Amino acid sequence: MDADTLMGTELRGLRRRRPEVTGTVLAGTDGLLISSDLPTTDATHLAALAAASFGLGNRVADTVRRGGFRESVLRTDAGCVLTYPAGRNALLTLVTDRATDLDTLHDEARAVAARAGSVVDTQHPRTPSFLPPDPHAPLPRRAG
Repeated sequence: MDADTLMGTELRGLRRRRPEVTGTVLAGTDGLLISSDLPTTDATHLAALAAASFGLGNRVADTVRRGGFRESVLRTDAGCVLTYPAGRNALLTLVTDRATDLDTLHDEARAVAARAGSVVDTQHPRTPSFLPPDPHAPLPRRAG
């Protein structure tokens, strides 16, 4: 089974088991789309935004010295957008509706992200073009 088929099977399986998940995006940490089944959202844009969220999350986690990035959660009036690391080079982003039990979804989504990430890392080994910023680099300051 090739990587694309395996990843598609993982994402479809998650959607089948968790009907509150209304869309999935698997993207590189560089923001490039790998796979998606989003019906109404531009997956290419969400892939790029997930990478930005990942970069920001890494920076915040390092700044407060609370360990590595595990997920980002954006709650909206209609549901949530969740992003998880998937191996070294990818991110899994889920769009959910309002009736979501995040505690149980996190566990299952992390397992799917780990399996999908393993496939991405094995089939497409690369150094991500988007690396988290150096946590010890000085922050830019506004001149003025």
